[in-house]
Amino acid sequence: MIGELGRRTSTALLVHSALIQAVTFLVRPAATYRALELDVPGFALGLLAASYAVFPLLLAVPTGGLVDRLGERRLMATGSAVVLSCSAFLLLWGSSIVALVIGTALLGAGQLACVVGQQAVVANNAASSRMDSAFGYLTFAASLGQALGPLAISLVGGASIRPDTQAIFLLSVVMGLVLFATTFVVPAHVSARRKKAVSAGTGSAVSLLKSPGVARALATSATVLAVVDLTMVYLPALGDDRGLTAATVGAMLTVRAVFSMVSRILLGRVSRRIGRMRLLVVSLALSTAALAAAALPMPAWLLFVVMAILGLGLGIGQPLTMSWLSAQAPAGQRGRALALRLAGNRMGQVVLPSAIGVVAAGLGAGGVFLASAVVVGGTLLLLRGVQLD
Repeated sequence: MIGELGRRTSTALLVHSALIQAVTFLVRPAATYRALELDVPGFALGLLAASYAVFPLLLAVPTGGLVDRLGERRLMATGSAVVLSCSAFLLLWGSSIVALVIGTALLGAGQLACVVGQQAVVANNAASSRMDSAFGYLTFAASLGQALGPLAISLVGGASIRPDTQAIFLLSVVMGLVLFATTFVVPAHVSARRKKAVSAGTGSAVSLLKSPGVARALATSATVLAVVDLTMVYLPALGDDRGLTAATVGAMLTVRAVFSMVSRILLGRVSRRIGRMRLLVVSLALSTAALAAAALPMPAWLLFVVMAILGLGLGIGQPLTMSWLSAQAPAGQRGRALALRLAGNRMGQVVLPSAIGVVAAGLGAGGVFLASAVVVGGTLLLLRGVQLD
């Protein structure tokens, strides 16, 4: 169980976390395949990746204030409804690059609301000494969803290089319905003590941003998430360049997600043994090496190994930054603190895919992985002097 939540509520929360990621990791690669069907140029794929973050970037911090004031369930229900609407929109009208960009932007907005609500549930119920473990379990469920989404692509795509995207969008509608229904198992009550803390703590997210090392830690979080996005968007393009089937690419994305699950389920135990900072440095080093290796020509089996190493590295950064910010934030302001992290993540999702997408025009998908390795490696310099323990 997570914190003071009962078993039923904890299970529903973890299912909700898995489902929102499954839908996201199902729809976004499908949108890439649909764009490839439309023969869009390489830079348009970067625009498609960035569109996922543009709209949510404007809403992240205000959303954190809403979850603190109104409660997690209302926000999660709203986000689930938006995701369901997005899937239906892409199913019915996702036949142009403009429609794909709009649908992807809506998906980002709905996913933001769901994730902020989920993280606030954990932050407001887990003891500080168990925060790493609690967020490890939450992000483990998210990784499970990230594995199930691409796996569905493999099942639908079969041996074809490009899958039936219409069938994938239909499946996402069904999953969206289940996501929305699951929301209502989470308690809706917001205590009077928490409301008072929210009223007394306005502006604490800005204070957190000014604290020593926080901006660099947020930059690290944003970089890791942006690279996860780039992997999801450009691995299908890399597979297309190298003649890999949709089933193979989907299986590679699943392997990456599964190994992220492994790193997250063990996160609390490893963090207590070696410390958050050392663990974060190791994870970034692994990610850098794996991204650089993926850019090199290699047999498919070796690329599976690279994706496994990448999954181990990328799986650690997000829960560690979540638990650190939650521990620093005062009661009643944790939603704002987590939303501040998400705002930084969204900024990274806008800037990095757009900038690195330019590389794709000249060097192809392999160049994107190489450029991503340079960016992740650079975050190791940013972490000098930052204390996350």
